[in-house]
Amino acid sequence: MPSCCFLIGLGVAPRPPPAALGLLLRRRMASNRAFQLRLNPLTGDSEWLVVDEEEEAPSHHRQLLVATSYLDMLNDTARNRAYRHAIDATVTDPTSRVLDIGAGTGLLSMMAARALAAAGGGEGRGSVSACEAYLPMAKLTRRVFRANGMENKIKVFLKRSDELRVGVELDSRADILHAHDMLLVKNPKTVPYRATTYGVLVESTFLWKMHDLHSNEANTEDGVWLTPDGTQNILSVKLQQHAMQCDALADEIRLLSEPFKVFEFDFWKRPDSHRETKIEIKATADGHAHAIISWWVLQLDSAGSIFYSTAPRWVRQSSGVDLPQCANGMKDWCDHWKQCVWFIQGTGAPAMKDQILALRASHDQTIISYQLNMNDEISSRSPKSDHLTLLPERIALYGDKAWRSALIGAVRNAMSGRSSPTCIVADDSVLLAVIVSSLLPSSKVITMFPGLRDKGFNYLRAVADANKFSMDRIEVIGKKASSLTMNDLKDEKINLVVGEPFYHGSEGMLPWQNLRFWNERTLLDPLLSEDAFIMPCKGILRLCAMSLPDLWRSRCSLKDVEGFDHSVVNDTFGACGDLSGEQQGPCLPYYVWQCGYTKKLSLVYSLMDFNFSEPIHSCFGKTKIKFAHDGICHGFAVWIDWVLDEKNSIVISTGPESRYWKQGVQLLSRPVQVNPVSSVMHVEAHFDPDTAELVFKSMVS
Repeated sequence: MPSCCFLIGLGVAPRPPPAALGLLLRRRMASNRAFQLRLNPLTGDSEWLVVDEEEEAPSHHRQLLVATSYLDMLNDTARNRAYRHAIDATVTDPTSRVLDIGAGTGLLSMMAARALAAAGGGEGRGSVSACEAYLPMAKLTRRVFRANGMENKIKVFLKRSDELRVGVELDSRADILHAHDMLLVKNPKTVPYRATTYGVLVESTFLWKMHDLHSNEANTEDGVWLTPDGTQNILSVKLQQHAMQCDALADEIRLLSEPFKVFEFDFWKRPDSHRETKIEIKATADGHAHAIISWWVLQLDSAGSIFYSTAPRWVRQSSGVDLPQCANGMKDWCDHWKQCVWFIQGTGAPAMKDQILALRASHDQTIISYQLNMNDEISSRSPKSDHLTLLPERIALYGDKAWRSALIGAVRNAMSGRSSPTCIVADDSVLLAVIVSSLLPSSKVITMFPGLRDKGFNYLRAVADANKFSMDRIEVIGKKASSLTMNDLKDEKINLVVGEPFYHGSEGMLPWQNLRFWNERTLLDPLLSEDAFIMPCKGILRLCAMSLPDLWRSRCSLKDVEGFDHSVVNDTFGACGDLSGEQQGPCLPYYVWQCGYTKKLSLVYSLMDFNFSEPIHSCFGKTKIKFAHDGICHGFAVWIDWVLDEKNSIVISTGPESRYWKQGVQLLSRPVQVNPVSSVMHVEAHFDPDTAELVFKSMVS
């Protein structure tokens, strides 16, 4: 009997580490080493590190895996069980040769090796191979195999799947996507077998505000135009699918259609690099379609009996369409697989009940794109040099009347009595650059734009006439603050330093990493006038005790995962629970409102002030939190409120109630039952400007 070839994989790779922690490059120094780029979020500087395959990972290397989705994925019991059943049902030939692509901790490889042994394979009959290109992960994979006695039963290759070669790494064919023709047998078996993407049209004011800046800023009536008439799309969200926990929007969404099928991907076939399809959608209600929310359903086995879905709960509860019965059913909250939101441009597409809407969907090797009624701009069209794309949350902020009013009021007060001030916009805020330039046309505005650079300048030039300022008064300096001299300023001292703060590309970081503004202001100190105004004036670190059962479940420590010991990964992944002594897991960035069930257990407390009138320095703070409600405390949310003026009268909060910012979440070493009568939490924190770290210690009594 000829041997069979199987392919197993995770379906979707976990999110990579954020830029602040590092990015592993494909270039390797040698077969057992790799370059690692680490970025300091307070300075914007980066340094190269070397990851060695043989050496024990130092602490900053272990941190690279803390912010990934591996831990959350391994805590997804429904997913793990579905894969186990599918692998057991598929790997039944003792001569099977199995390849696990993107092995992670090697869970699926071990499942395959167990199934192969049960079928009579092993010891020269059949094989299991795992490829994992990310070196820190591959080192952990080997540790897991050793802990489970699998190190001699599974081959591990530190390579991408398209780098494997038959006759070199692999004895026989096995792979998909990049190397389908080279490495797979003619009729391979795959787990998962198929993925089907679905979508639904929705009306949602919240989602509309996240992409239609032009309409929303028109409602502010403040005279500032980031998207003047005729250039409505000059500042917009990127035309792509944006990941979001859409279960949290259940009360803010109206369904305007039944779920519709978009694409099917058969993993056992050679994939198409590009496809298009036209879909006719029948509107189920009157309204404006502001977005398409999409998800996928995995069919894990060829028989069509094992499914896993990422659909939001409100679709499964309200849909009249016959969707597959999935292993996860009404699944627990998890963070590794979200839904996707595709924003329909402008004010949305009007729909009347029973109207047929035409949707064109297309995909390449990585992206699915949509056009509704053929009116949307073609997504593959290259943006103009003056066209900026920002994340949906930033677009929503820029159209928010209260947010704009706060910034405009603070700038107007700061410029009062100054006839021709010199102002530096120390971050990537095009909004502040426009506000300062339009409020006082005689001012000289120097923009740092460390992330946007020339794109920011080209954008300002495009909107200058609509905002009645001259580009002769604006300069993008093109230097770091540490390199600026009085010659660059033409011997004019700086009167005003402003920032939101916002640094393009750093939106996913922890809140205090925006203290880069404090560091920049410190470097500018020799260039400031004696009466220079700094905005914001200070930041206040706030926190609130929280019940976060869903987030806790996704981050808790691992023991047995479908019969395999995973306890060796807990420290590397920053797991919570069953930690020794006073050890705590890491503080990680989350949109708290998207974290499943949440409940505030205390009022908001202040922990630490960052005074921007002073040079940046280390800070320490502590507080005692009294609980206001009964419940199980899993940790606390922490954020920074920005004080814009010296009178402390204009304060912008970035806490959980403000859904356009991420908060830091510090989970306790173990959950604690609390009550308002006898329970208190002691929290202290230390900020180190050299390492850009803010470390917490907490205890509930």
